[in-house]
Amino acid sequence: MNKTGHKKITSAYMLIPAIIFILSGCSLHSSMLPESRIDIPPSYSNADTTPSPSTGRWWEQFNDNELNRLVEQALAHNLDIAQSYERLQQSLALVRATNASGGPVLNIEGSAGRAQQPGTFGTITGDTYSLSAAASYEIDLFGKLKSRTEAARYDALASGQDLRSLYISISARLADLYYLAVEQNAQLELSEQTILSFEDTLARVNRRYRAGLVPAIDIYQSRQNLAAARAQKPLFESGLATTLNSIAVLTGKFPTGKLNISTSELTEAPVFSTGIPSEVLAARPDVQAAFLRLEAKDKRVAAAIADRFPSFNLVGTYGGASENVRSVLDSPNIFWNILLQASQPVFDAGRRKAEEDRAKSAFREQLASYHKTVLNAFKDVEDALVKDKSSEQRIRMLGETVSASENSLRLAIDRYMQGLTDYMPVLSDQVRHYTANSSLLAARRQLISDRIQLARALGGEWTDNEIRKNHGNSLTLNSGDKDSGVGGSGEPPQDINNGNQAR
Repeated sequence: MNKTGHKKITSAYMLIPAIIFILSGCSLHSSMLPESRIDIPPSYSNADTTPSPSTGRWWEQFNDNELNRLVEQALAHNLDIAQSYERLQQSLALVRATNASGGPVLNIEGSAGRAQQPGTFGTITGDTYSLSAAASYEIDLFGKLKSRTEAARYDALASGQDLRSLYISISARLADLYYLAVEQNAQLELSEQTILSFEDTLARVNRRYRAGLVPAIDIYQSRQNLAAARAQKPLFESGLATTLNSIAVLTGKFPTGKLNISTSELTEAPVFSTGIPSEVLAARPDVQAAFLRLEAKDKRVAAAIADRFPSFNLVGTYGGASENVRSVLDSPNIFWNILLQASQPVFDAGRRKAEEDRAKSAFREQLASYHKTVLNAFKDVEDALVKDKSSEQRIRMLGETVSASENSLRLAIDRYMQGLTDYMPVLSDQVRHYTANSSLLAARRQLISDRIQLARALGGEWTDNEIRKNHGNSLTLNSGDKDSGVGGSGEPPQDINNGNQAR
């Protein structure tokens, strides 16, 4: 072959890596994240004001040291949080594994053998030794490996948001149970006070009966009231015990019955400001997780499309073989090769096309799930605001009922003791007064629960510090992207359709 032919061949070989370098990482997929917008309401329909919501440790605004202590225990020792953290670690490991699939692979291979075979001058027995290094590298010409790595990364980011969401849920659940236990303590005290009051009334009726002033039926009716009041007490006792058991499990402890919440004073519930609706997208980790999973699905569509195009692999081997182990790597025994392997799918019975269709359908499913998550986030806030107003009105009305029933009961007892009426008005007013007080306690606790649910619905960025405190600073992805921190808040787009706005 002449020099011109050698130059052409050399130039061709030099062009191959240049073309591969230029095309490497090219994606054949246009993002499916839609550009159409659905406007977010400018304010909540049931909100009075729209200041920025607090992103701090909201439960501390109740000014209850026992509640603060229990929430700290729950966030540090809750087993659901422990499971979520380990799921996050699995996602992070999967990111590393997926990212490694795009790098070179190097293996050291060695063999030693003894063989016998017939020869011209009789049987020949000999030893064979070999030692080699084999390397391979898949050229990501169409972005398949890169897309898979990015999908795994977005899934890991979503797992980080799941952990943040669980911190919010556990803190709200613990606070709700705590004030349920406080209410049950108050109901027990009310029940005991009512029993004492009914016992005093029964003693008065007994004295009047012995004096011949009232009939025997008044005795039976008074005993009936007392028995009914006593029957309520075991219900509150069992309810309190089961609530304390639930609190113990939330804090990672066995429900031994040793947990004691002695207070029966229902505190004034703090008022949490809602802010504007678009802030929920940034503060709600479940919304962010849904959006990140949407991006992961989009990357898997890209990977499925790229899988239908040719794949290229660089394979190289360097080593030696000899009949003597000491001379394996001597120059006469050295061998090496470099190969560029190309593979183009021709017929797979439609498997790759089916996988592409499945990935696109999974994306559309996640898009609907993301829309639903955003709508439910706004619904949670609106529901909490409606219930808050309803509970406030109910408390005012029940307060008036308690006051009226107390005055009515006092008058009924006075008239009965003076012999002006029979026992029925007393009987009815005692029941009404007890019921009104019990309902007022339940309504006050319900208002606290509504405020807790509002704090939960608003989300918050306080979870980042709590996660770092309980799990260290390991919740980051080794990526140059600006939102690679798993514990951080990569904001989704400020409308429920426009995914491109966020990237």
